[in-house]
Amino acid sequence: MQLLVSPASIEEAKMALAADIVDVKRPEEGSLGASFPWIIRAIKDLTHKPVSAAIGDFDYKPGGAALTALGAAAAGADYIKIGLMFDGKEEARELIKAVVRAVKDTYPEKTVVIAAYSDWKRLETLSPFDLVPIAADAGADVSMVDTGIKDGKSTFEFMNEADLTRFTTMNREHGMKTALAGSLKFEDLDTLKRINPDIIGVRGMVCGGDRRATVREELVMKAVSMVH
Repeated sequence: MQLLVSPASIEEAKMALAADIVDVKRPEEGSLGASFPWIIRAIKDLTHKPVSAAIGDFDYKPGGAALTALGAAAAGADYIKIGLMFDGKEEARELIKAVVRAVKDTYPEKTVVIAAYSDWKRLETLSPFDLVPIAADAGADVSMVDTGIKDGKSTFEFMNEADLTRFTTMNREHGMKTALAGSLKFEDLDTLKRINPDIIGVRGMVCGGDRRATVREELVMKAVSMVH
């Protein structure tokens, strides 16, 4: 497993450089809120590690999503990550294809991450299980689960170990990697190791339990040592 940490600023990013992947997001704009291109670029300049950029929790807007994805890739992101905050399989297929094409036409080496939400039932969005074959068919590299509503509830409150193992297995069978996130805690790490996704994404865990607090370097180091 690789550890992805999501700082919200350049200063926080300096505390997160021990992570395997440094993720750039703007939490006040949502679960997968997009940051600014200059922040992505500045964080890319800080580290030789891969940089991931969230580009938003998107409604069904394939054009807007494609253009935003290309912007994040151009700003230096190695992983471009989008959340599908809507329902509908055909709509999802169209948007994912647009995002994949926007990134890969110019940057074929970059990685496209498509996220569904563990709390899809309360959001009335596409389920992670419906996402997998669509994302694979559309050419995405990683399929992800995160919480859409950030109210302190963990992904494990909506999907149990068996659900998340099934999701991870489905991705593997479809040739994709798996990322899991959503208010994960240190005490979840043993379970996560059994599930064995490729990437786990954290913020609150390395902020002392509150994602609105600041990333702490010693907690990033602790998480890295426990994950590897």
